[in-house]
Amino acid sequence: MIQSSLPYWQGDLWKKPLADAIKDPRELFNILQLPHEYLAAALEVTKVFPLRVTRSFVARMQPGNINDPLLLQVLPLHVEKELTPGYSTDPVGDLMASKQPGVLHKYHGRVLLVTTGACAVHCRYCFRRHFPYSQANPAADHWQTALQYIAEDPSINEVILSGGDPLSLSDQKLLSLASQLGKIQHIRSLRIHSRLPVVLPQRISDALIDPLTASGLQIIMVIHSNHANEIDADVVSALRKLRQYDIPVLNQAVLLRQVNDNANALAKLSKTLFTHGVMPYYLHTLDKVQGAAHFAVDSQRMHTVYTELCRQLPGYLVPKLVTEHAGADFKTPVFNPRSPGAE
Repeated sequence: MIQSSLPYWQGDLWKKPLADAIKDPRELFNILQLPHEYLAAALEVTKVFPLRVTRSFVARMQPGNINDPLLLQVLPLHVEKELTPGYSTDPVGDLMASKQPGVLHKYHGRVLLVTTGACAVHCRYCFRRHFPYSQANPAADHWQTALQYIAEDPSINEVILSGGDPLSLSDQKLLSLASQLGKIQHIRSLRIHSRLPVVLPQRISDALIDPLTASGLQIIMVIHSNHANEIDADVVSALRKLRQYDIPVLNQAVLLRQVNDNANALAKLSKTLFTHGVMPYYLHTLDKVQGAAHFAVDSQRMHTVYTELCRQLPGYLVPKLVTEHAGADFKTPVFNPRSPGAE
């Protein structure tokens, strides 16, 4: 077992800051000294989709700046209540892809487990903000139905843990699941999609990673960061810990209006991540979920930003710009920036 460089990140110490996340808009507004004319709307909107954000993530925001790119990702706004044509409660077809409780099987060779509905941060653009987690709970029978589905399909060689956020589960639950998956002969890799290494980096410890790697599966961590300001010293330490275990780390970002819809911001994100061992993976277009239309970037702007990003960066630092269509066999590239005007 590799000796931890983070002696205070041990055991269940991450659970306290997770439980202590900010849930009351009044507290968020007071901490960040935000204009109070936005507060009434925030209080109203959180009745439908609650506010939740870790204090460490809030500490990276600029006080008094209502347009801070990190704040905008979590701030409830009145526009979330507007119904937008073309937007839905299931924009990527999760429900039609559900094969068993919590089992989404969309693509060849891999299956996704919606392990939990819990998250450390409620991103306002979340494509699963309307997902019926209580009806699609694979943990209700300790994942036995899900595991049986996976075991009976030898074409599946990779399992993706998603949510919610799978790292919000206890070590015991995660390691039990990984161990059971490791016993299925045709499963080779376990991919974990999580925002916690960024918003709650204390979650990454030897107590979690060492037994995961002992499952015999190739572990891949896919983090979610949209802006370079999200990467602070604690996040860097968590990423270093993953590298010490030779776990590949990839990043998925979402192209969000006013958050990162400019080439300089995206280039800085890619460079910062790469400096700390993370490869840019996907840059997603906004999934058209009701309540998030104010984050949408129009096609012309998207093309301009992505083309400029390709000019600024070497190819290995450019994330693939993709969109997800319900029922499609794979994520669809939006356009080739080397073909001007292509969509």
